[in-house]
Amino acid sequence: MRIATASDVQDGDFVVEILPEAPSTNAVLADRARDGAPERLVIVTEHQTSGRGRLDRTWETPLHSALTFSALLRPPVEQVPPHRWPWLPLVAGLAVTSVLREEGYAVGLKWPNDVLLRTSSGEERKVCGILVERIETPDGPAAVVGIGLNTSLTPEELPVPAATSLEIESGGPVDRTTLLLHLLRGLFGHYVDWVADPDGLRPAYAAASVTLGRQVRAELPDGQTLVGTATAIDETGRLVIATEQGEQAVGAGDVVHLRPVQ
Repeated sequence: MRIATASDVQDGDFVVEILPEAPSTNAVLADRARDGAPERLVIVTEHQTSGRGRLDRTWETPLHSALTFSALLRPPVEQVPPHRWPWLPLVAGLAVTSVLREEGYAVGLKWPNDVLLRTSSGEERKVCGILVERIETPDGPAAVVGIGLNTSLTPEELPVPAATSLEIESGGPVDRTTLLLHLLRGLFGHYVDWVADPDGLRPAYAAASVTLGRQVRAELPDGQTLVGTATAIDETGRLVIATEQGEQAVGAGDVVHLRPVQ
C-alpha cells in the first residue's frame, strides 16, 4: 500500500516531503538541516536502500513495506541543556509506543528505544527501530530522529527472525498515510512536553518499558558483561542495573547488546 499522496503534506505543525527512494532518510534530512531547514521538516521514503541503525548496522527496506521517515528537531539550548539530549531517543520510542497502543497494538519499549510487539504466542518481537543523530548546523545543534516501523513486511522479508510487522500480527492491512500522520503528531507532541519539562516523561517511559523490573545482561564494548535487575532510568536516559557489586548506570552508547536473562 502506497502512502496516499506523492506531493508534500502540510499539517500546520509540520511539512512532510515524500521521496520515492532514498539511501537513508537520516542522511537526506541531515543535509537539509545543514542547509538551514526549519524544525519539523519530515523526510519520508517509500524505499530505503541503505538504512542505518545503532553501531552502524545497515539494511534495506522493501518497497511500500514500512514507514521509514526522519524528523528534524532543534531543541532550544536555553531549555534543554546538552546533558539532557540522550533522552531524545527515549522520547521518540515512547511516542511511537503510545501511538501504537492507541491503535490497538500490544507494544512495549525495550531500553533505550526498540518498540516490541507481543505476538499471539506471547513472544516480544521488534517492530520498530529508532536512530537519533545530533548534527551541527549554522543555526546550532539539531537532532535528526529516524524511525523505521515495519507495517506490511511478510515473514520472508523480515530482516531477522526476532522481528515482525504490524500486518503479520494483526492479520489486516495498515493505512500507512493515516498512521504516519498519527505518529508525527505523537512525536511532536511528546517532544513539546519534553522541552517544557525534560524530566517529566520518566514516569510514562517507565510504564511503557518491558525492560524495567527484568533480569538483564548488558554486553559492553570492552567485552565486560553486567548482569542484574534493570531498576530505573536516570535523568540522562541511562539504564540503572542493580548488580551484585551495586547499582551501575549505562548509556545507550555504552552497550553493544542488552538481553533478558533467560
